[in-house]
Amino acid sequence: MSNLEASPEWDTLDAGQACTAVEVLEPRAVPLGGIRAMTVYRTLPQRQRSLIGAWCFLDHYGPDDVAVTGGMSVPRHPHTGLATVSWLFSGEINHLDSAGNAAAVLPGQLNLMLAGAGITHQELGTDATTVLHGVQLWFALPEDERFGEHDFVHYEPEAVRGAGWEARVFIGEALGSASPVRTRTPDLLGAEILLSAGTRLEVPVRRDFELGALAENGPVTVNGTPAKHRELVYAPPGADTVVLEAGAQDVRVILLGGVPLGEQIIMWWNFIGRTHEEIEEFRRRYQAELGFEPADPRDAGKPELFGPWPAGQPDPLPAPILPTTRLRPRG
Repeated sequence: MSNLEASPEWDTLDAGQACTAVEVLEPRAVPLGGIRAMTVYRTLPQRQRSLIGAWCFLDHYGPDDVAVTGGMSVPRHPHTGLATVSWLFSGEINHLDSAGNAAAVLPGQLNLMLAGAGITHQELGTDATTVLHGVQLWFALPEDERFGEHDFVHYEPEAVRGAGWEARVFIGEALGSASPVRTRTPDLLGAEILLSAGTRLEVPVRRDFELGALAENGPVTVNGTPAKHRELVYAPPGADTVVLEAGAQDVRVILLGGVPLGEQIIMWWNFIGRTHEEIEEFRRRYQAELGFEPADPRDAGKPELFGPWPAGQPDPLPAPILPTTRLRPRG
């Protein structure tokens, strides 16, 4: 579904005017896990849109009764060239990565993992969790940062409040709140906004940002366009305001934004690269380092990408087979 205008005159918008040339991205259901797979609802990437700023991935899940779904169970797997953002509304997840970081992911607390040139991690639900509900986000690292060191950041933003609304800004700056988290990526925005029923909120934003607003727990109107539960509304750069309106029920919105990345990327499985050959090498080296396949002579003498791992953890995930056609960059 889309009502994106072919040639919107963004530069004619007055100050405080929201851009109404928006695009509504519908979610697709994706099973995550084994026999009792937890279903996630993916709105990024899509065929018609790969990026919002540098944001390249949005999975929304729950609220799930983990006694039925099995909850979050994602054993060790790799990442390259991206950062992961875990943000929960309820439940708890244990994070462990090959850089030695172990942390509990809790509601209202940001856990940001910068993969850099390569890292592996796992995310496992806890026995104390009965209902799991949250989002998993990724953003792509730009060319001058994507082979950098990995890092892990934990941050708990304070809530800011106004008439009928409450917000937690976990990345970037909005509504009088600024996150100190460094992303190594062109300016980004990530925030959770709660609206009481009937509330209309004008959020000042940067004109050079493109934006995405996820209708997290129910319908919401974004810049005059209604969005149903789990839909993501995209707004192009050019406006300095995004308008969020709740209907008859309280709603939660995840607001994402950023300067367009300006680079084409290839995102395949859990890797981000720039060419088919890069993705092929990332897969080959991961498979060899974790013992799934023999080492390739082409990689002799190269340092390990995916790091050490403690004993006693669940078995890692093998990489899927590459498609027979060449992977093409998008952006």
